[in-house]
Amino acid sequence: MSTYFIGDIHGCYNQFKSLLKKVNFNIVKDQLWITGDLVGRGPDSFKVLEYIFSLEKNVKLVLGNHDLNLISIYYEVQKRSIEKEISDLLNNNNMHDIMNKLRNVPLIQYDKKRKLIMTHAGIFPKWGLNDILKFSNQAHKILSGNNFLKYLKYMNGDFPNFWLNNLNKYDIFRFTINVFTRMRYCYFNGELDFSYKDTPPHFNKNIVPWFTIKNKLGKKYFIFFGHWSSLKDTTTPENIFPLDAGCCWGRYLTIFRWEDKKIFKKKCNLIK
Repeated sequence: MSTYFIGDIHGCYNQFKSLLKKVNFNIVKDQLWITGDLVGRGPDSFKVLEYIFSLEKNVKLVLGNHDLNLISIYYEVQKRSIEKEISDLLNNNNMHDIMNKLRNVPLIQYDKKRKLIMTHAGIFPKWGLNDILKFSNQAHKILSGNNFLKYLKYMNGDFPNFWLNNLNKYDIFRFTINVFTRMRYCYFNGELDFSYKDTPPHFNKNIVPWFTIKNKLGKKYFIFFGHWSSLKDTTTPENIFPLDAGCCWGRYLTIFRWEDKKIFKKKCNLIK
């Protein structure tokens, strides 16, 4: 059995299946961990969702910001203009069942024995493992629960961008979502910054990638994330693995095999 970690797929179904074929992914024995952003930008988001959910226990998922965006649009919480790829996805007759499954996807995957952690955007440096699991589980219960529509209305926004213990329940939810699905740069005190998406180092010396700030996990855990395609060849700590190589921008879809630490790539021709 092999464990594979794959970066943001963004509806690029053909490239996704081609990469699985390249590594001889065994649908019965192997396990696939996916960093989120299953949908959007690419042409075949429904095929991606349908195939991934067919894997059942052989796949471990986390939600990305594009997946949450789809949930908001589907349940008519978000009213802004919709990209064509998402509009086509919404017209599929089987979306109701797919959306119920998507709402049940967590924000964190954690393997205690192997000390593996996967999220879409990153791990907040000021949180220890108990905080990470606590707040990700709280948000997961909200999104998969009966009262999720009320919280979705409060989900979007850049503030609060600093963690305080006395935040109200909606601010805790928004901050948690932002940490696990949107975070890139932080100030040294842990304050989140959403203004920049550039490749590090950035001209603003006061903000740094979240993974460069000393965190409470130390080097005890191996952290996998996607989201930040513009990182490109940026060096990360040896226990932190960025996997979004910009497939939907015409670069690569990347997969990492845990057992031998080998990386495989599939060149993508999608340029938008």
